[in-house]
Amino acid sequence: MGNPPLERIGVMHLRSLFSTVLAGALVALSGLAWADDRAAVIVAIGASGEDAYQGGFERWAEHWKTASAAGDARYLEVGGDQKSTDSLPRLREALQAEAVESTAALWVVLLGHGTFDGKEAKFNLRNDDLAASELAELLQPIRRPVVVVCGFSASGAFLKPLSAPGRVILCATRSGSENNFARFGGYVSESIADPAADLDKDGETSVLEAWLAAARRVADFYKNEGRLATEHALLDDNGDGLGTPADWFQGVRAVKRAKSNQTPDGLRAHQLHLVPSAAERALAPPVRAERDGLEKELAALRDAKAGLPEAEYFTKLEAILLRLARLYRDGAGR
Repeated sequence: MGNPPLERIGVMHLRSLFSTVLAGALVALSGLAWADDRAAVIVAIGASGEDAYQGGFERWAEHWKTASAAGDARYLEVGGDQKSTDSLPRLREALQAEAVESTAALWVVLLGHGTFDGKEAKFNLRNDDLAASELAELLQPIRRPVVVVCGFSASGAFLKPLSAPGRVILCATRSGSENNFARFGGYVSESIADPAADLDKDGETSVLEAWLAAARRVADFYKNEGRLATEHALLDDNGDGLGTPADWFQGVRAVKRAKSNQTPDGLRAHQLHLVPSAAERALAPPVRAERDGLEKELAALRDAKAGLPEAEYFTKLEAILLRLARLYRDGAGR
């Protein structure tokens, strides 16, 4: 068959190509501990409203706890005690205690119900609710990778206030008016560490892949039940605050884009994993950051392809791919 031509090598498949070659060499180094390379996962369980929902929310949180352990991430749960009334202060304290600067991701997972009155969206806690504006304020000073999973009804109204460059936002609904019980939070909790959700078969399930799997399961649920869907998940990771629905993707690549014509959502979300592969764990944070930057360059070049002479496009493409290849080759030694 021969090697695939350069134009057929997508951004999302480069890691699987290189990690297959490097896995054996890097696995011996996977025990190295990088001081600033341990993710933090903060899970808030909201007010159940009805007893029937409480057990489900707790199971969803348990999935995150298990995945965090598998990924060697620090795990903190807020609101698990049904008698607690201090969930909001504890969540504030947890976020304010996190390092502002780090190469390790901060995951904020909100599981429960939400509301939207046309002006302010809120995540329902047992006493005071968490407003989208307050969460945005708490996250504002943080200059590290951030993933926010809004696994609750009406969460689409959280997307625009939380959106920021480099930040990944997952919402169960496309607007604040979708206010029925949302199943998305449960499905994404099951998908985040599920190898079956690894679409590009690179040995790790990214945020993007978990979101796509969860969105597909949501759609299948309503179809199989013969019910009108009352939740439509969105993902935002390019900072435009618009979000992209799952049906705009083919595999792990967005084939449609918003009218703003920004870089499509999905690239940053595909660079983040709660449970990294052995090869990914072995990369030093600076190497990983450089790799992520090169993947962004490659995505931008791909978007600009139509406006470039063919020879210029392939010259630039080859240069980026060679830099990536050298980075992976030398990464074990850094």
